Amino acid sequence: MEFAIKTSQLCRSYKIGSKKGKQPRKELQALDHLDLEICKGELFGLLGPNGAGKTTLIKILTTLLAPSSGQALVAGYDVAQEPDKIRPLINMVSGGESSGYGLLTVAENLWMFSQFYGIPSSQANQRIKDLLDVVGLSDRANTKSSDLSTGLRQKMNIVRGFMTDPEILFLDEPTLGLDVGASREVRQFVRRWVDQDQSRTLLLTTHYMVEADELCDRVAIINKGKVLACDTPARLKRDLQSEVVFNLEIGMLNGFDVNSLRALPGVSRVTNLVHDGFSELELVLKEDSVLGGIISELTAHNLPVRHLQKHEPTLEDVFVSLVGKSMADVENNEQEAEK
Repeated sequence: MEFAIKTSQLCRSYKIGSKKGKQPRKELQALDHLDLEICKGELFGLLGPNGAGKTTLIKILTTLLAPSSGQALVAGYDVAQEPDKIRPLINMVSGGESSGYGLLTVAENLWMFSQFYGIPSSQANQRIKDLLDVVGLSDRANTKSSDLSTGLRQKMNIVRGFMTDPEILFLDEPTLGLDVGASREVRQFVRRWVDQDQSRTLLLTTHYMVEADELCDRVAIINKGKVLACDTPARLKRDLQSEVVFNLEIGMLNGFDVNSLRALPGVSRVTNLVHDGFSELELVLKEDSVLGGIISELTAHNLPVRHLQKHEPTLEDVFVSLVGKSMADVENNEQEAEK
């Protein structure tokens, strides 16, 4: 199998703290012996909280930062030994980055960047037109970038990343600052871009679960510089789910004892949530087929089911099972530690 990106025991550490202080400076391990293999033609997601090491990895793979130890190969070239061979083959977009030169229009900024890569003007202008159409910026082509909103400037950045039609594209939190509609448009475009040419590879970093689930062929969950799990989103969620969870909405129990449901074969847990005018049962079952016996029991006691929903595991559930807390909790803890 041909790998677009491969890392072996990749490490990157930083010294933190003042150089002038009496206390020795602490070492922060941003990447901790990270092994990763990304196939050519793959849309690969790196999912983790802020501070997990995602951006550090992107900077190493794009030759902007040297590893402390280990090896990273991009398109078969070593990032530390052969950066000049990698750079013409890649491009990168980061969410929240500065957006070109404010005095230039959108089209002028994009044309200028295209010239850095030696793209003929006629070809560059056609790509600019086509890509601005895709992201809905055609009407802003002659607007100064300084007059754009944050979201529109980010759309311009995204177009810049695709302008060169790179062999490997790195998107670091690309939808940061975009509204829901714009984020959806960007995700759809990213997926189409990869699907149109199997020689293209895209590495996406995100801490948005839905983004990773919707877009990626495979996902690596990263925390504290380590890869905790790597597989397709579907397999990661399926492997987590040893039992099935259903939510049933029924009328008031009218004296019905839910303990009788707990005694049925295959029932692991029953929780009764009482609402105004109805009850909601959360059922944890060994397998789907157990549900039939529960429905029969409720119907026999004149308690028809008004609404039924199966709870499917999410990538957030996978993250919690691996780390022991939600991604939001991890980020909050990191923020408190920095204060």
